[in-house]
Amino acid sequence: MRENLERNFGFLVNDVARLLRTTFDRRVRALGLTRSQWWVLTHLFRQDGITQSDLAEILDIEKATLGRLLDRMEAKDLVRRQTDDNDRRAKRVYLTAEVEPSVQTMRTIAAEMRRDALFGLSRSDREQFVDSLITIKANLARLNESGASKSATPKRGTSR
Repeated sequence: MRENLERNFGFLVNDVARLLRTTFDRRVRALGLTRSQWWVLTHLFRQDGITQSDLAEILDIEKATLGRLLDRMEAKDLVRRQTDDNDRRAKRVYLTAEVEPSVQTMRTIAAEMRRDALFGLSRSDREQFVDSLITIKANLARLNESGASKSATPKRGTSR
C-alpha cells in the first residue's frame, strides 16, 4: 500500500513554505528586493543587531555567501554592519533608517498574505494551528540539538 503523499506532513509543510515564499516574492516585487534581501531584512526586523555569524546560521547559508549579500545590501543602504563592542572579530547587522519604509511595507504585505492564506479558518483554528507549529518546531529543534535521528533503513524485523 502506497502512502498518500497529498496528506504527508513533510510534503505539505514544504509545499506551503514554497508557496508562501513565491507569493511573497510576487507581492514585494515592486520594492525591488530579491528573495535573499527580503529574507535578511525580515530576520533583522525580528532580531536587529544579530551577529553576522548567527544570521548566517539562521538563514542556513555560508558565512562568505552572507558576507557578499550584506556587501551589496550595505551599498544600497539597506543594512549597516558594526563591530561588536565585546568581540572585535564579530560584526553585528542592523537595518538602516532608509530601509524602514520598505520593511513596514513588507510587514503589511506579510499580514495581508497571512490573512489570505488562513482564509476560511476560524480564529480558534488559526490559534490552534500556530500553537501546533510552535510545538512541532520545538520538537524538531530538540531533536536537532540532541543529534538524535532515526536510521534511514528499517531495523531487522520491522517494516515501513
